[in-house]
Amino acid sequence: MTRDSTQLPSALRARLRDAPLWEFALTLYGREGVEAACLMLQDEAGIDVCELLWYCWLHHHGLACDASLEPAHRWQRRVTVPLRRLRRDLKPEAQESESVAALRRTLQQAELQAERETLSCLERLALESDRLTVLPSPAPCLAEHLATRLQVQKKPHLSALRTLESQLDPP
Repeated sequence: MTRDSTQLPSALRARLRDAPLWEFALTLYGREGVEAACLMLQDEAGIDVCELLWYCWLHHHGLACDASLEPAHRWQRRVTVPLRRLRRDLKPEAQESESVAALRRTLQQAELQAERETLSCLERLALESDRLTVLPSPAPCLAEHLATRLQVQKKPHLSALRTLESQLDPP
């Protein structure tokens, strides 16, 4: 039997299972300029960093997924965003009080764990979705693909997307 459309999705899913999103996200996020680009897109354009990293992970594997991200968005709204808001709100007080600084570090760890749960949700979504597709060949430019997908138009935001693209290893 040839590698037709009925066989390809399971092979793609197996490839994704072998390259977990969490490890990919940590590696990409740690590369030069990526953290700053992600945080700028989050703070200025309202783009979820976990979603952004998920799109990069898929693109890295030559894939796209059009499934609804509502479960991940709901988790982010209910858990991650409130933790982030508390952590940021405590920053001035943490500079003057070690006990508040300790609480802020605890919130930072909780926020990271909440983001890990978001990434886990997004990874499951890709692995279980019937909306996982192969990107055309040649694959579209990541920055252009994300700009269209995330409706980004401002020059600084487009530049941030190009930073992500420049730090993404070829598949």
